[in-house]
Amino acid sequence: MADRFAIQRQPLSAKDQEKAKNELRETPEIRAQEIEKLRKLIKAEEGLVWVDTDEFLTAFLRPSHWYAESALELIKRVADFRAKNWTLIGDLEPKTEEQRIVHNVVNVIPERDQEGRRMLIVNCGASWDPSEVNTDHLFRLLYLVHLVALEEPSTQVNGVVVIMDFKGMGMKQVKAFTPNFSMRLLTFIQHAMPIRLKAVHIVKEPFVFNMVFQLFKPFIQEKLKSRMFFHGDKMKKLHEHISPSCLPEDYGGTLPKINYGGKEWYGPLLTAENGVKAWQKMGYEKDLKK
Repeated sequence: MADRFAIQRQPLSAKDQEKAKNELRETPEIRAQEIEKLRKLIKAEEGLVWVDTDEFLTAFLRPSHWYAESALELIKRVADFRAKNWTLIGDLEPKTEEQRIVHNVVNVIPERDQEGRRMLIVNCGASWDPSEVNTDHLFRLLYLVHLVALEEPSTQVNGVVVIMDFKGMGMKQVKAFTPNFSMRLLTFIQHAMPIRLKAVHIVKEPFVFNMVFQLFKPFIQEKLKSRMFFHGDKMKKLHEHISPSCLPEDYGGTLPKINYGGKEWYGPLLTAENGVKAWQKMGYEKDLKK
């Protein structure tokens, strides 16, 4: 059971290597060339403090299709976002979020989908109590999960899909979605997230969901908009994107009903503690001195 919830740091499988080659133009020759180029670009960027091991740089080169210049721009956007939100995420560690993790607002399906993608569930409906996990806490959880996901080579290549479950959403949850949270989340997703976000599936959304979505809609760029899908209670529509064999019963799948959450994931998250803490020392020197 422990392996089911492990952070999967093993090298790419032959299938994933082939996908990386076909979709991301990843070959041994390009890898060696662009890693070294990115390392030099980082050193030339005044005041930028960044881990430059091959493994860490690879996490930024893959979503940039192995173009070092594009990877540097991504790194700069990440550093800028972290500086602007330092008071919120600067001290982030798995241990700081332990109490919020167990509330299961954010959960990960242990199995991957048919495309090898991680599946993240965000419970924004009745099961979410904003007085226990407010939107700042929610963002910290999402940011922590993405930092840990960056340590998985397969996730770097295959990306993630997000299932946002709004079952039972009421005014308590609607009022929690502030414009500030909406803008922060969209800025992160669209400009400062190294993970390949392949799709966002909105499920079980009630009528009041429209009140929340109107906050987000004007700021959603075309790329993200094309990857958003609204299913309501029609799980067969969700199955057009994710095979039922990869989904739990909660979403019309053939896997057992969800009986796991933060309690099971907390131990594996702790194995990424050193990697997550290392982020506290990355960015522009002028921002790190705050």
